[in-house]
Amino acid sequence: MILDIILLVVEFIFLIKGADIFVDGASSTAQNFKVPKMLIGLTIVAFGTSAPEFAVSMSALANGNTDMVLGNVIGSNILNILLILGIAAVIKPIKVKDETVKKELPLTLLISTLLVVVFLDVKLANQLSNQITRSDGIVLLLFFSIFIYYLITLALQKRDKVEKPKFKIGQSIFLVIVGLMAIIAGSNMVVNSASSIAKLLGLSERVISLSIIAFGTSLPELVTTIVSSKKGEQDLLVGNIIGSNIFNICIVLGVPVSIYGSITPINFNVIDLIMLILSALIIYIFSCTKKTVSKTEGVIMLFLFIIYYTLVFVV
Repeated sequence: MILDIILLVVEFIFLIKGADIFVDGASSTAQNFKVPKMLIGLTIVAFGTSAPEFAVSMSALANGNTDMVLGNVIGSNILNILLILGIAAVIKPIKVKDETVKKELPLTLLISTLLVVVFLDVKLANQLSNQITRSDGIVLLLFFSIFIYYLITLALQKRDKVEKPKFKIGQSIFLVIVGLMAIIAGSNMVVNSASSIAKLLGLSERVISLSIIAFGTSLPELVTTIVSSKKGEQDLLVGNIIGSNIFNICIVLGVPVSIYGSITPINFNVIDLIMLILSALIIYIFSCTKKTVSKTEGVIMLFLFIIYYTLVFVV
């Protein structure tokens, strides 16, 4: 058991290092091609920090672990807001731009609600089981295309001077390839090890995916957010979490389902879905009040995080 846990930790480190290399390579590649800095931050960084979730979901669904796919997405999104933004707000109050409150946060709430709606087939469509179908996955991808269109429009309206690339084009592409290979290999190892530990402990895939997998794959967001908060990079901080959460639902879930077909998660409670929407609603409400998420509000978010994860292990 101890050896399995140590192996899982090592695999997570390998996975996250792969994501780190990928982000550096992708950012440098974008700069080499003169892509505006804003677009790099809102797309490349969000994709890079969500790459572990995507790789884990693809691997999990390929191996038939459907609960791990949904748990990875739901758990990561809840962690991103309640834990990561909560910690960031406690470190330093988060200033949220008016444009983010009016457009990006409502879109995050809308897409989170959409995921719950497409999943609740039993209650909303009188089906025998709750499923996320291939058509649902395509709908999620269409919403993501709208988000990308919005980001490109935003970036073109506010063109920043593109910084000098950290690496030459050849080096940048090499880092992208190496990073992706590490992410894919690491995700396969993490899924296998987590499944083994779950069986040894008698835990369900729901609990493992909502806790160990979700926390592990959210570490890139956590590190990026803490560093951004300390450096006062508020736009990068908020943009990373918003972009990552939208990416998680639309791509991390949408792409595997569109490729492999419908999934029928079994071990999920209503509380998981409620907390997914509640977390998106809370950050929206907190941001609307004074365009700032205060330290007190950060503490409230961390308190809700503790309550929820207590329920995850108890219920």
